[in-house]
Amino acid sequence: MTKFILPLALFLVLVVFLAIGLSRDPHEIPSPLVDKPAPAFALPVLSDPQQSFKLQEMRGKVWLLNAWASWCVACREEHPVLLELSRSGVVPIYGLDYKDERQDALAWLDEFGNPYTQVLSDADGRVGIDYGVYGVPETFVIDRNGVIRYKQIGPITEEALEKKIIPLVKELQK
Repeated sequence: MTKFILPLALFLVLVVFLAIGLSRDPHEIPSPLVDKPAPAFALPVLSDPQQSFKLQEMRGKVWLLNAWASWCVACREEHPVLLELSRSGVVPIYGLDYKDERQDALAWLDEFGNPYTQVLSDADGRVGIDYGVYGVPETFVIDRNGVIRYKQIGPITEEALEKKIIPLVKELQK
């Protein structure tokens, strides 16, 4: 009988860990970058690759960095929410076109609308890697000092916008 106790105990421990893991929200993956300075970058602007945009240009402003791509299905789901947020003028949204073809991204924005103040081209995905992008879409709230204050994994929903992102942005803008 005692030879079954150890395997049974191990099985119960595994069941508990599995239950805990399944009860968590996959969009709540903690990011080691939250409350740390945003990684510096200099990227070409999607609409004019001769023009470059640097992170330092955003010092003193609260803003969103939204990683997206034309090939991303979930980005289409999120896009109307971004358009609405952009129209509200609450916070500037900068797009990080992640591992995408320039012409595809431009065509996508022409078709669905452009909510971004500026779109930056991260064709090789290096900046996305620096920011810990697991997959698009992902959105970062960055404060006046260039510190990442929040990371949204997956599409921004109306609920996430109203309950988390906008209140945080307004608090940071004070």
